Amino acid sequence: MDIATRVWNHKWKIDPIVRSLIDDDFYKLLMCQSVFQSHPGTHVKFSLINRTKSVRLADLIDEGELREQLDHIRSLSLSRGESTWLRGNTFYGKRQMFRSDFMEWFENMRLPEYHLEKRDGQYELTFEGKWCEVMLWEIPALAVLMELRSRAVLDNMGKFELQVLYARAMTRVWEKVERLRAVDGLRIADFGTRRRHSFLWQDWCVQAMQEGLGEKFVGTSNCKIAMKRDIEAIGTNAHELPMVYSALAQTDDALRQAPYQVLEDWQDEHDGNLRIILPDTYGTQGFLEHAPDWLAGWTGIRIDSGDPATGAEIAIKWWKERGEDPRDKLVIFSDGLDVEKIIELHKQFEGRVRVSFGWGTLLTNDFRELVPDGGLDPFSIVCKAVEADRNPTVKLSDNPGKAMGPTDQIERYKRVFELGQQTRQEVIV
Repeated sequence: MDIATRVWNHKWKIDPIVRSLIDDDFYKLLMCQSVFQSHPGTHVKFSLINRTKSVRLADLIDEGELREQLDHIRSLSLSRGESTWLRGNTFYGKRQMFRSDFMEWFENMRLPEYHLEKRDGQYELTFEGKWCEVMLWEIPALAVLMELRSRAVLDNMGKFELQVLYARAMTRVWEKVERLRAVDGLRIADFGTRRRHSFLWQDWCVQAMQEGLGEKFVGTSNCKIAMKRDIEAIGTNAHELPMVYSALAQTDDALRQAPYQVLEDWQDEHDGNLRIILPDTYGTQGFLEHAPDWLAGWTGIRIDSGDPATGAEIAIKWWKERGEDPRDKLVIFSDGLDVEKIIELHKQFEGRVRVSFGWGTLLTNDFRELVPDGGLDPFSIVCKAVEADRNPTVKLSDNPGKAMGPTDQIERYKRVFELGQQTRQEVIV
């Protein structure tokens, strides 16, 4: 695929960005099945949050084009091949990961309506409805916004200029792959769907990882690409579950227990490498200090905010205190990674734990300084659950720069979860 030519030729009436309901992250489908079973009546609201206010999306992206893309996604349904792949493929060593009742629902599901308006140079994009339906908007909505932004920036470039741009970007990715190739014992996956440059670019990056890293490359979070390239679909669970469970809690005691209830429900459904703790929704230190003993027996932990080395050291200490051997545990680093940090963390923790990496935005969207004025630089944009049954959601994180929710509720959550002093870090992506 000549990506530059394809970008040059994209100016049809509509060139759909998301062409499949499984152009989505694997963890979303796993969580969706869990929600479909345990919270079928829960009503949620998701909202787009652009943390990088300097990127004025509403000034860059035409509203009509955005609506066309979102409307197209609402017309999508699972193809027969996609359904067969989900029903019959082996994921994490388990066949029929997705139950028949869930698949029957998914095969007939269409994404619900959206609400879109402009305000202060930004788009306010919200989705409301049943949790199991609305949650499936998150990834495609972000993918559309990111790619429309890319298209807007590239729109005035000539064909030759585009070819040079992509040649430089390809060289950059390949140089990263070559550096990682030298790391013995590396395990790394593509986690770059949400804030990718484009679908074609993510697919190219995955192929580069396949060819350059061989067995060190363990899979991709993107189900469509996993199916297309016959590789592992990777992913477990995300902050969305504890955020919604916590919003539904009626008392402080119930709130305190909500993050553990999430994992108790998850444990009933999954085992092995799907039993990965995500501890940082309301602070890693406090989460582990108050965690039930059975959680120490889980396979591993994902470090997704704050200083990654600090988070891993906290986990190692916690396992040791509970009689577990950290060398048997899997630690997945997944926050804002690039080659230097990956190599540094691998050297620091190799042999102490089983180290793995989920490489996201700086794999699939590293066009930094390749166009004037940082026009294609990655930026921090998310689409999060902000309400559950009319109650606001809260996320504290290990980095206060990623905290979200009403001020009064943030203070309440800090009190309930005994969150102490935190160190603010730059939020890159």
